[in-house]
Amino acid sequence: MKKSLIKANIVIVVMFVALIAIAYSNANSLSVSADARVIYSGDTSKNNVCFMINVYQGSEYVRDILDILDIYKVKTTFFIGGSWAVNNIDLVKEIYTRGHELGNHGFYHKDQDTLDFDANVQEIKLCHKVVSENLGIEMKLFAPPSGAYNVTVVDAATSLNYKTIMWTRDTIDWRDQDADLIYKRAIKDLSNGDLILMHPTEKTVQALVDILSYTINNDFNPTTVSNCL
Repeated sequence: MKKSLIKANIVIVVMFVALIAIAYSNANSLSVSADARVIYSGDTSKNNVCFMINVYQGSEYVRDILDILDIYKVKTTFFIGGSWAVNNIDLVKEIYTRGHELGNHGFYHKDQDTLDFDANVQEIKLCHKVVSENLGIEMKLFAPPSGAYNVTVVDAATSLNYKTIMWTRDTIDWRDQDADLIYKRAIKDLSNGDLILMHPTEKTVQALVDILSYTINNDFNPTTVSNCL
């Protein structure tokens, strides 16, 4: 009787472990599937890199950045927050008319991994609508605010024909107001296809000349996200 009970318990334990393994495998497959659609870097066979700029604030520094980019004849990608764009539409137009690529950065800068599918779609569509109606262009690149994404976020972006863009490295310029530190984070071990995250801050403006000088002098081609891909 005892032996039968022990055997039964062993069978139950084995089945339980097997179920856990299957569940883990499925969850892991789902994660990998989502990650496969999320872009962290560009084509490493070419010397393109991108200093991409996420904009939800810092309007007063955007034109300084544009002027520096013009001096170096560099075009890059600005990921635009929808609520910011509503209040700065002339500046959004200027970014575009000066030859830069525009990407979608959501509307209210929410952590979109906390939202359901419909709310994610709404965040992306609202930002898309502002840019589309005012500039007549259809953005195709989406950078999740705060880098917060999961399968639902990526599914929503994909359903709207958007590629989900992350970054290879982050200057963390919004937090660390130190031009030298921003410079070092931007250029350290720079490699082909790198996507470097920046924001329009005073210290970013101060570091940008040195960043672009280093990049060009070391035979990298700073350009848009799309060109990097």
